[in-house]
Parts: sequence; C-alpha cells; structure tokens
Amino acid sequence: MDWVIVGLGLVILLLAGDALVKGAVNLSLRLGVPALIVSLTIVAFGTSAPELLISVSAIHEGVPGLALGNVIGSNTANILLVLGLPAIIATIETGDCNTSKTYIFMILSSLLFIAVAFLGPITWVHGLILLAALGIVLTDAFRDANSHRAASKVAAEEASDLGEVEGADPDMPRWNIGLYLLLGLVGLPFGAKLLVDSSVNIARDFGVSETAIGLTLVAVGTSLPELATTVMAAIRRQADVALGNVIGSNMFNLLAIIGISSFVGTIPVGGQILEFDLWVMLASSLLLAPFVLKGWHITRIWGVALTVLYVIYVVTVLD
Repeated sequence: MDWVIVGLGLVILLLAGDALVKGAVNLSLRLGVPALIVSLTIVAFGTSAPELLISVSAIHEGVPGLALGNVIGSNTANILLVLGLPAIIATIETGDCNTSKTYIFMILSSLLFIAVAFLGPITWVHGLILLAALGIVLTDAFRDANSHRAASKVAAEEASDLGEVEGADPDMPRWNIGLYLLLGLVGLPFGAKLLVDSSVNIARDFGVSETAIGLTLVAVGTSLPELATTVMAAIRRQADVALGNVIGSNMFNLLAIIGISSFVGTIPVGGQILEFDLWVMLASSLLLAPFVLKGWHITRIWGVALTVLYVIYVVTVLD
C-alpha cells in the first residue's frame, strides 16, 4: 500500500507543481512583472517546488536524511539518468550549445555545497551562504539575458516575451489563475506529506535508511519532470534545452532547496553522504565536462554508459 501512496504522492506533487507555475506566472504577468524576471525566478522556483516541499516536510517530520538524500540523489539522477535515457532514444548533439558558463557555475555550486556539508550539520547560517550564491547566479543570468536581447535587438514587448515563458497564457481568466494557485498551494504540501510518510515506511520495511530512500526512490520520482523535458528536447534536437534543464535544476537543488530548508530545521549530514554520495554527485557532474566544454555529442553509447552507471549507483546505495 505504501508504494501506491508514494506513486499517488508523486502524481499530486507533479500536477500541483505544474499548476502553481501556471498560476504564479500568469498572476505575475498580470501584475506587470517583466516576463524575463518571471522566467528567471518564478518558473525556476516553481518547477523545483516538489523537491522543496519534500525537503521541508522531511525535516518537519524528523527525517532530515531523506531531504538531503533527495537533493543529492536528484542531482546524480539528473545527469546519469535524465541525460542517459534520452540519449539512448536520440543522440543529444551538444556541439552548438552555449552552456559552458552555466556549467562552471554548477560545478562551483557543487563544490560550495560539499564544503558546507563537511562543515555540517547544515544550519540557517549555511543556508544563507547557499542562497547568497544563488543570488549571484540569478543576477548573472539576468544580466546575460538582457545583454543578449540588446545585442540581438529583440523588441522587449510583453506580447513577444509571453511565448518564451513556460505556462504563460495571455487569455487565461482571473478565476482560472486563482484556481491554479489554489490547487498548487494545497496540492504540494499534501503530496509531500503522502510521499514522505510512505517513503519512511518503505525504508523501515526494507531495513534501509531514509537517506537511501531519498537518494533513490524519491530522487528518481522528483526527477521525472526533468526526464520528460529532456526526452522531448532530445527528440526535437534541442540540446541546449536538454543540458540547460539539467544544469539549472541541479543548481537550484543545491542552492535553493537546501538553502531554504535549512531555515526549517538543522540538517545533519551522515557519514555515507560525506564519504560516498557527495563524491558520486561531483563525479557525475564532471562527466559532463567533455560534452559541455568540448562539444562532444551524447550518443546512444554514452547514453547506455550513463544509464548503467546510475543503475550501479542505485544498487550500491541499496545494498
């Protein structure tokens, strides 16, 4: 029964997260917030809402290991699984991608997070450091986006901007916006509660730690939106979308989710995390270097290799 509830919790989380993004985006645009700022902030935070609510619920329920495991496991899954499986379907041609700067930010974010973990337990003070780093990343992204638009002489009209923002609908009625916001705000904590409680029960039934469940079951579940996006990007030959989706998600996981969650409660860092899982996450991130910096294509062979590495990792964690 717990497995069914975990599945139900994930479905509720994903649907509620999508509803919250649509509602928040359209409300912000109606209030006159520029579409560029909405893209860089509200959409990014909204798509990370399921992971955030799971982490906050886990800390509140007294199982902070699940929160930390979810973030680290999601980052590993995003690279090995979320890029590996789509590459098996269609080669991700990264030769013309311009994600090197963002990738370097992701590596620096990973190193900062590892340093914070070794200084743990993670408190609100560490959370402030992570959120400050996120502020630097967002500020740089905002400047780059503005510079690109100015150089390209793209008209900064709201109508043209709307098409670039995920979930934007200029014709959406006010009542529909309110309904989306309500569904998101109610569904996210409810789904997170179901998933956290059931995951803890499964961990106890199988005799594994909550951290291990967070690193595997919960991490894969919360990576499903990224997987769906990357599959479609690979099929459409949009390598920049595939890579940008993974790199951006990983940075938000490390800096925003743990940064915000640390204000809910102190997050202890277990020995397995320090000795093994953090380094697997970092090694997975470094595996992307030749694809991002050298323009290697992520072929089907590489896709199989990345996916096999993830399976080996999961088996090792659960062993």
